[in-house]
Amino acid sequence: MSQKSKDFLSAYLVVGEDELKRTTVLKRLHERISALGDLSFNYNEFDGASASGDAIVGACNTIPFASDLRLVEVKEAEKLPKAAAEQVIEYLLAPSATTVLALEAEKLAKNTRLYKAVAALGKTAVIDCTPLKRRELPKTIRNMAVGYGVTFTEGAAYKLVELVGENTVRLDTEVKKIATAHRGNDPVNESEVISLVARTSEVKPWEVTDAFSARDISKCLLLFQRMPEKSSYSVMPRIVQRIRELIGVQSFLARGNTSSLPRILKIPEWKVSHYTTWARNFTDYELREALCLALDAEQAMKSSSDPDKYFVDWLLQTLRRV
Repeated sequence: MSQKSKDFLSAYLVVGEDELKRTTVLKRLHERISALGDLSFNYNEFDGASASGDAIVGACNTIPFASDLRLVEVKEAEKLPKAAAEQVIEYLLAPSATTVLALEAEKLAKNTRLYKAVAALGKTAVIDCTPLKRRELPKTIRNMAVGYGVTFTEGAAYKLVELVGENTVRLDTEVKKIATAHRGNDPVNESEVISLVARTSEVKPWEVTDAFSARDISKCLLLFQRMPEKSSYSVMPRIVQRIRELIGVQSFLARGNTSSLPRILKIPEWKVSHYTTWARNFTDYELREALCLALDAEQAMKSSSDPDKYFVDWLLQTLRRV
């Protein structure tokens, strides 16, 4: 066995909800092991939901042909039946020195026996693919774009997240598509993204709440219409809570000190500028009037067969400038 083959652990757990990161990790693992020999004869892939423990362990214990190592990959390892998982765990107590077992999982709790069995093999055995926070995605998109030979404006990156959602595989696919269609040396802008990308992400209540806070009537109504059924019941409480928060922000602005806002509102510091901008979109009277009108709207919604109508009426009454 070559020295390079000794650089691999007997098994890895590639776990996390970032699909693109998981795919990238497994691709690199394929490439590294392929450099040691032909994987055409030394690779097996199993579906965790349907694979038997005997088949997985049998593949792991097979001697590689014309290569130092074999690669055995189990997709959706979190779905392994209990009996199969136990067989894999038992195998990991004395794994083959000529096989690398790659277990891929979107979610697998750290307190499970399978997770612990892999983690016991070494510090690098568990490869964390936790997804980025939403606010980190625009920067990632701009880095993706450079890899495809284009640049994105910050607004274009934010717009892509808004339209596509947080799935990094879909984001990467859309960035590649936009890069292929883009002409010229100017950065891809927000308008270009809108023209090339169809919205596939489900609108979240907080998006409507942010549009309300920005006092953008058109965007607020458009997002609300794209929400699932009974959306008014999920959005109304959030907007009412936001109104209360903005009333508080206005009080801090009047005193000229917003340093304690993150602690009081329980928000990260980077969001303070958004809240102060939103608070300036309304007068104190408008926000307090909105709270009073919200009570009437909620009562009408509960007794109506068309609650969305009363919710929209309240939105328009609150957001229109006199």
